[in-house]
Amino acid sequence: QVQLVESGGGLVQPGGSLRLSCAASGSIFSINAMAWYRQAPGKQRELVAGITRDGSTNYVDSVKGRFTISRDNSKNTVYLQMNSLKPEDTAVYYCNADISPSLRPSRFYRYWGQGTQVTVSS
Repeated sequence: QVQLVESGGGLVQPGGSLRLSCAASGSIFSINAMAWYRQAPGKQRELVAGITRDGSTNYVDSVKGRFTISRDNSKNTVYLQMNSLKPEDTAVYYCNADISPSLRPSRFYRYWGQGTQVTVSS
C-alpha cells in the first residue's frame, strides 16, 4: 500500500519561512510528477507548485519568487520551501504524486497526503 505523509507545517509570522516535506512510502515502482496544493477556508483547492521527475517546475503566480519546490528521487520525497510568507498563504497544504505501485508497474495512480496546516499570523 502506498502512502504520502506530509510534515513541516505550523505557525509562522509574516515574512517568515517554513519547509514542507512529503514522503512516499510503500510498494512503489516509480514516481512521476509530484505537486503541492493548498486549500484555504471557504476556497477551492489550488495548485501551488509542481515538479516532474526530471526536475521541471511550475508555480502559481502568487508564490513565484517566494516558494521553491524540489524533490529527492532517492528518498521518494518532495519539498516545498516557503519564504516571505504572507497571511494569505494560510491554508492546509496537500502533496500529491503520480505513482506506479510495484504490483501494477504499468499503471500510474494519483495519491494524496493527509494535509498539513500552515498558518501565517502575527
